[in-house]
Amino acid sequence: MEKFFNIAGPCDPAKHYMLPATARLPEIPRLIARGEYFAIHAARQSGKTTLLHGLVDDINASGESIALYFTVESVQAYPDPHDGIFKIVERMRSDLLTHPLFGELVRDPSSPIPKLLPQPADLGVKLFLTMLAQKAGKPLVVFFDEVDGLTEGTAVTFLRELRDGYITRKNIPFPSSVAIVGMMDIRDMKAKVRPHSDTLGGRSPFNVIAADFTLRNFTEEEVRTLYAQHTAATGQLFGPDALKSAMEWSGGQPWLVNALARECVEQIHGFRYGEPVTAADIETAKETIIRRRDTHVDSLMDRLREPRVRRLIEPVIFGGARTISSNSEDWRFVVDLGLMREERGTLVPANKMYAEIIGRYLSRDEQDCMQTTVPQTPWATADGLDMRGLMEAFQAFWRENSEADRRAYEYGEATPHLVLMAFFQRVTNGNGHISREMALGSGRLDLCVEYRGHRYAVEVKTAKNFAGSTSYEQLVSYLDKLGLQEGWMPIFDEDKSKSWESKLYVRDETYNGKTIHVVGL
Repeated sequence: MEKFFNIAGPCDPAKHYMLPATARLPEIPRLIARGEYFAIHAARQSGKTTLLHGLVDDINASGESIALYFTVESVQAYPDPHDGIFKIVERMRSDLLTHPLFGELVRDPSSPIPKLLPQPADLGVKLFLTMLAQKAGKPLVVFFDEVDGLTEGTAVTFLRELRDGYITRKNIPFPSSVAIVGMMDIRDMKAKVRPHSDTLGGRSPFNVIAADFTLRNFTEEEVRTLYAQHTAATGQLFGPDALKSAMEWSGGQPWLVNALARECVEQIHGFRYGEPVTAADIETAKETIIRRRDTHVDSLMDRLREPRVRRLIEPVIFGGARTISSNSEDWRFVVDLGLMREERGTLVPANKMYAEIIGRYLSRDEQDCMQTTVPQTPWATADGLDMRGLMEAFQAFWRENSEADRRAYEYGEATPHLVLMAFFQRVTNGNGHISREMALGSGRLDLCVEYRGHRYAVEVKTAKNFAGSTSYEQLVSYLDKLGLQEGWMPIFDEDKSKSWESKLYVRDETYNGKTIHVVGL
């Protein structure tokens, strides 16, 4: 069977190009050998389930232990432990009906296992795992996936039973090693149950764990290795620039890495393996995936409407001051979702593609409105864009529409930045694109508008965070990074006591040999 790049569900080595998932968490086999309990958390579609299946296969192949995988995703709708624990046990029993070792045990109506199902909520899971450990005859390793989706009392009771089994396992058979896996780290699970009186106490709701791991993204070398598998199988090359572009846009996020390659191989080149994949192909693939709103992209977009996400994404967009602690639940939440990552003590989009998705999605309604109010190409010239004319047009647009835009946007303080991005997106659609750099506490939003082979650096400011020469130095640094001699600095002034005539201007400044076009708004 011809292998392919997988973008749906766990990877199968017989079907898919894939990397050994365990290579990203080499510490786990040692913990299992020691009989320790641990947690793993990572964003969706980052390879958690593939990792767990790989670990189960490796452990069972060794013959030294027996490993089992269970997902409790289907139990997320049961907050009452009397229902939730029953459903967890029922799910485990169902998954084992055809197991070569445990199948007979869970099928036999005279065995103790079926009788566990109506047991009180604080007995079911512990007793079920005790039966399995006794039957195993070897150390039993159990991986529970999607645990962070369990709600309220069910989550508390489930974790308590695992902890109690751990504590009493010297005298009663119980799994030697257990992993709880999900998107949230153990601290967030503690926060999740803390509002209720029935908590577990201690530093976490599962305070017998030895470690809490996160599953990192692919490195550049790993992306190269993954794409090389396709080359070895088909002869189709991914050029060095294509590899660089894929890493730049994806940041090594596994789903994006696979999706970009799949789009290039199957859609852009139509399985014509004699045609090499280029950086331009990766750019086209990126654009298609964003516009098509694949499931992965759609799930990110839905998260942007959540209040706890908005509280952090909004200041990231306009570079607002850091007012939220890195130890806060909201900070950890957006990082665990995979939307953002920490960089030098601040928050930035997890990768370049997510920055694009965030900017486009939050300004999408404005872009739709601009379809009839803003012409797309009047600022196109033989040399690229008439940026001065474009900026003057935006000044007129902002003067006419700013009040309505402020009322319409959920992301209030970021409204000017989002409207400007929508304006640029409308103008460049089909002939260019916008690269966005944003970071919490930076005091600015950096845009690189690329149009028909020309690049234009734009650094967006607000009047309250414009700091004269310091702000000019920031833009000059950005110009140096892009290899440009001139840049644009729109400055939004939200002081309603000022007249539009005083706020709207374009003036040219020279700083450190660079030309800075300052645009008042």
